[in-house]
Amino acid sequence: KVFLSVKNEDKEGLLPIARDLEKMGFELLATSGTQRFLDENGVKVKRINKVMEGQPHIVDAMINGDIALVINTTTKSAQAVADSTNIRRMAMMNKVPYYTLLTATKAAVRAIGALQAREIEVERLQNYSMVKNSKEKAA
Repeated sequence: KVFLSVKNEDKEGLLPIARDLEKMGFELLATSGTQRFLDENGVKVKRINKVMEGQPHIVDAMINGDIALVINTTTKSAQAVADSTNIRRMAMMNKVPYYTLLTATKAAVRAIGALQAREIEVERLQNYSMVKNSKEKAA
């Protein structure tokens, strides 16, 4: 499950990211405003409470181990900063990846997609330099 909560000016940028996550098979959870925006744009997403809205909320879901990824951009209001601090602390305590910038989020989601698309093979670093050197010698 992926938790999504972004400020209004980031909602358009979140849309393709959410669509990609949905295509990859992730279940999406979002706070009310983000959930409403995504739902209106055809993305299947369940609503979850903000911390200030009462339990059960996103921090409870992280404590329960239900969240695999957090995408959270915030405004500068005191309540939003306090909520994001709680979410960030809980994410770090539970080793849940936490993204606060859509550019970083986009890169992470592309990496997840690449991992899903093929099996990872481990190679020695020297193998890469040997391939590069042999190509240079051949040229």
